[in-house]
Amino acid sequence: MTLPTSYSWFPIGQRLCIPYEAARGRRVNAMGLFFSHGPQAGRFVFETVAAVPKSHAKKPRKTKAQIAAEHGMSEAEIGTLDAERLLAFLWKAAGRPVLTPENWKRERPLVIVLDNYSVHKSQLLKEAVLALEAADVYLWYLPAYTPELSEIEPVWNDVKYRQMTRRSYSLLGDLKRAADDALQQKADHLRDAYANSEPLLQQAA
Repeated sequence: MTLPTSYSWFPIGQRLCIPYEAARGRRVNAMGLFFSHGPQAGRFVFETVAAVPKSHAKKPRKTKAQIAAEHGMSEAEIGTLDAERLLAFLWKAAGRPVLTPENWKRERPLVIVLDNYSVHKSQLLKEAVLALEAADVYLWYLPAYTPELSEIEPVWNDVKYRQMTRRSYSLLGDLKRAADDALQQKADHLRDAYANSEPLLQQAA
């Protein structure tokens, strides 16, 4: 709920104070895919989901919709970033239609680079590899502890440390909306930057 403060400017002789909001099980998780090559280069797609505090009661006292409303969100906006959600996101990013024709396959191969986060190497993803490869979608894992090799890491870093200028939130829904806005702004910026650079690349070629 309170993002890392890093560095900031402030008038000499005055102290910058940033309110702190304890997480208490509240956070926003994001997954994204950045197209670094090919005809879709510069495209950045993402999804976020908000995690709410877990209930330890044997019998839930509130519905999921009621819990979401308490945090300023809809029921669809809360959940867990698990393997099932990730796999659905990968299929969607790969362009598979909702109503999938039999033997659907991409027009061009797509290689998706992943780090070694546990969800990325879950049993569900391992079981989906054959279906993904049949659709010309391939998973490729980075060596351990090499975030510098990932082309999406600078995107996350810029959004988290520069685009989200407000650093603390008291309502989880506000944090999710701020994250979604910052990610969309980044997606628009990347799209425009690649579109503007394409004529220059053609001239250089």
